Amino acid sequence: MRHVIHRVAGTLALALIATAAFAQDSDGIVVYNAQHESLTKEWVDGFTRETGIKVTLRQGSDTEFGNQIVAEGAASPADVFLTENSPAMALVDGAGLFAELDTDTLAQVPEQYRPANGHWTGIAARSTVFVYNKDRLTADQLPKSLLDLADPSWKGRWAASPSGADFQAIVGALLELKGEQAAANWLKGMKENFRAYRGNSTVMKAVNAGEIDGGVIYHYYFFGDRAKTGENSGNIDLHYFKNEDPGAFVSVSGAGVLASSKHPKEAQAFIKWITGKAGQEILKTGTSYEYAVGNGAESNPALVPLKELQAPKVEPGNLNSKKVTDLMTEAGLL
Repeated sequence: MRHVIHRVAGTLALALIATAAFAQDSDGIVVYNAQHESLTKEWVDGFTRETGIKVTLRQGSDTEFGNQIVAEGAASPADVFLTENSPAMALVDGAGLFAELDTDTLAQVPEQYRPANGHWTGIAARSTVFVYNKDRLTADQLPKSLLDLADPSWKGRWAASPSGADFQAIVGALLELKGEQAAANWLKGMKENFRAYRGNSTVMKAVNAGEIDGGVIYHYYFFGDRAKTGENSGNIDLHYFKNEDPGAFVSVSGAGVLASSKHPKEAQAFIKWITGKAGQEILKTGTSYEYAVGNGAESNPALVPLKELQAPKVEPGNLNSKKVTDLMTEAGLL
């Protein structure tokens, strides 16, 4: 009998310990993070320091986590989803898996950097650029438009990373701006002309090494390298298409609270903090070199100001990742 009592007491003690641990962690949230881990870590550290709320990060890619959340549905353990680009946000939103964000949070971000339905919001942004080798191209030889790169005169002269979510977001903007036929035609020309690399940083290195004349990437790879050793950017410069060209597309990084979140109050607080003054200040002073998008927030002074990019107007919630991958597969790019 004494052994039974000891076993029951032991089981009860373990249960109490587990309950206490759960209670202690009940204010914590799980974030599926497809943003750069170093940037999100700065956000998490600042948020936890200020609020005491614990954040557990799970790191992955836009496409990976977007599809995973849709597969998990209401059973997802995630409270928050963060992305580098918006198509994965649109995918999850299209499945009806986001809760509406608090109006105070939405009010912190201008309308052009978030979808109209208020189910998620922009938290940062990156600009499409054409990176080029200064020894191989002069200013008057640069493409006037992203669309020019489908012309036979560019055969074998430019590079991209078609398998990545970054480039697919750019194609998504082209699809939204010019329509399906124009996008399909451009992708056909791209297949004929471009050289494939894996990752934007690899494209930049190849251009810098003189392997190829230029490439389509996002701006921050260049600025990040220049802030370090500059060994992969010393021979290159950036060309901004501007003029509301598809090549001037500004891609929005997103954040949303899952409707199935077990800690919705804390999850909402996290996104409000990121889009607020403290969170956006990290974009100005940190090493991500992504653009701040909050009202009145300033970006890193090394960057060309957002208002000078002359970006096309693209509703971030309309970027269709499935249609993009279908078109790219048809063109033989995936």
